[in-house]
Amino acid sequence: MASAAGLLSAARWWLVEHPVVASFEWDERRTWGASPRFPAAVVAAYLSLTFLLRGLLFTPQLGPPATLRRVLWVVSPIHSGFLLLLSLVMATGCCLAAAAQMPSPSWIFCFPRGTIQPRGPVFFWAYVFYLSKVYELVDTLLILLAADRRRLSFLHVYHHAVVVGLCYLWLSARQSLLPVGLVTNASVHVIMYAYYLCSSVGLRWPPQWKRAVTNCQIVQFWFSFAVSLVFLWLHFFGTGGKGCSGSREWLLNAAFNASLLTLFQNFHKANYSSSRSFSAKATKAQ
Repeated sequence: MASAAGLLSAARWWLVEHPVVASFEWDERRTWGASPRFPAAVVAAYLSLTFLLRGLLFTPQLGPPATLRRVLWVVSPIHSGFLLLLSLVMATGCCLAAAAQMPSPSWIFCFPRGTIQPRGPVFFWAYVFYLSKVYELVDTLLILLAADRRRLSFLHVYHHAVVVGLCYLWLSARQSLLPVGLVTNASVHVIMYAYYLCSSVGLRWPPQWKRAVTNCQIVQFWFSFAVSLVFLWLHFFGTGGKGCSGSREWLLNAAFNASLLTLFQNFHKANYSSSRSFSAKATKAQ
């Protein structure tokens, strides 16, 4: 018990009380990447380079050169391992920060409009989360270098491009569901990048594990709609007429989540329903 308490105390110091974390303030004039031009330029460059490199690298050859395959064999596990650890730290940090910063439990779902300033440990982790989405664009570069046509889907490119802009809006508008969305997404990414890490070092998990990763992503979107009901109730009835911060941005986020839910469910149906059907047919044939 003593060691657990000491570990929790150390985690609070590094993830919540450290001066860099506790004194953070989002300022569009001074914070790096806080100008709206930054995410716009990142997304424009991402889409342009993706389509350019797709045309250059996706040739009829069997795959990337042997030298590049060796480089990818080293870089891909490092990339996945880094994002696994970063996602775990972000989820833990935001949980501890919200517990320390919230004046009441309802604050987790609703920042009363006009009362919240984008400063402190919760917004520090939201900023790290925003920058992590910029770094996650490296996912696409690794797919392009591996000439993996199957993984470079519309879902992949659409998701990576739009989420950068949405994370920026979360911060600039002080969107109320920021803590819940961050912890949920980062937790799912711990599972996802653990799977990618194992795959990149040659550990082949049974097909049901890959399906489980997709299922976690789909559950994430359904959970976001459930949490949104709490947000809407507090927005209209629970803040003494003030409403919740970031209500317009919530509409954009809800529309994005609905589009991703549709795309992921279509992906699930195309990739897993057919495999179950094939297995059933094979069983009958035996």
